[in-house]
Amino acid sequence: MDVIVRAENVHKTFTLTRKQKQIEKSVSGKKVALDGLSFTANKGEIYGLLGPNGAGKTTMLRILATLIKADSGDAFVNGYSVRSEPDKVRSSIGFMTSELKLEEFFTPNYLFRFFGRMHGLDESVVEERRRDLFSRFGIDAFAEVKVRDLSTGMKQKVSLVVSIVQDPPVVIFDEPTNGLDILTAKVVTDFLEELKAQGKSVILSTHIFSLAEKLCDRIGIIIGGKMVQEGTLQEICGESSLEDAFFEIYERTGRSL
Repeated sequence: MDVIVRAENVHKTFTLTRKQKQIEKSVSGKKVALDGLSFTANKGEIYGLLGPNGAGKTTMLRILATLIKADSGDAFVNGYSVRSEPDKVRSSIGFMTSELKLEEFFTPNYLFRFFGRMHGLDESVVEERRRDLFSRFGIDAFAEVKVRDLSTGMKQKVSLVVSIVQDPPVVIFDEPTNGLDILTAKVVTDFLEELKAQGKSVILSTHIFSLAEKLCDRIGIIIGGKMVQEGTLQEICGESSLEDAFFEIYERTGRSL
């Protein structure tokens, strides 16, 4: 299969605030988020980064999305380097995180058209995409409602559609169902499967075993900023559940529950 996302020996260290140093019990004041992380994701598959909170999943996705820079190493999306070709990477991806905060004064209609213009799309293309996605996600009735007056689930739907306004070949989701009610979560997971059926590539981070088992063709398990195992569910789990296999791998790394 064709590789569409590749991370090569990515390192990232953060400087901690005084409060963070106390929480992390750090003497050095530094936190290693990624420690030589490498992985590949193939075209037309859903690839999941699985790991506990603080493992480095979000940091890796933000590097792929060119929101932050790695200290060393590189990553490639659709053949473009996040270090030397960030603009081309951005044109190739949709990136959504539960932490995305939409400007509350604007409406879904305005935001979708604004992001469409940012990507240089023709107005007719933007309008066609808007009609399709707003109808699919039930946003039509709320298209002229200000974001501040939308429910949490509807805000998440709006965040999703504006993140893919340009119909990108690679979609990157950080905890795609985090904080959603069960109905909205079902809409999102169904859409991820639809993206795969369209031949697009989805990279997602999660700590939810059932979501990874349902959606992912391959999984990379990250612990302490390192890739400790990567493969299909069968390769990672054998006859065990993903949850059992994960905790066995976790304990093998010398960590205790």
